[in-house]
Amino acid sequence: MKAKQFDAKFDRGDSVVAELDVSKARRPLQEQKRVNVDFPAWMVEALDKEARRLGVTRQSIIKVWLAERLEQTSSAQ
Repeated sequence: MKAKQFDAKFDRGDSVVAELDVSKARRPLQEQKRVNVDFPAWMVEALDKEARRLGVTRQSIIKVWLAERLEQTSSAQ
């Protein structure tokens, strides 16, 4: 399909999903990368307590808190 045809189909509001090859689609800067971090026992216990209170996993709360802090840091610059 030519780009012009694709654009016209999209502009009409028709679905173009079938025309896309999403097998190799990526979300830039969203790839996962594993890191290991050692925390003192008291910190792990505090994280687990807060995670249980919020109904999320320890990993989720760490990610959210780090993301919030990084956003604050980048917006302050």
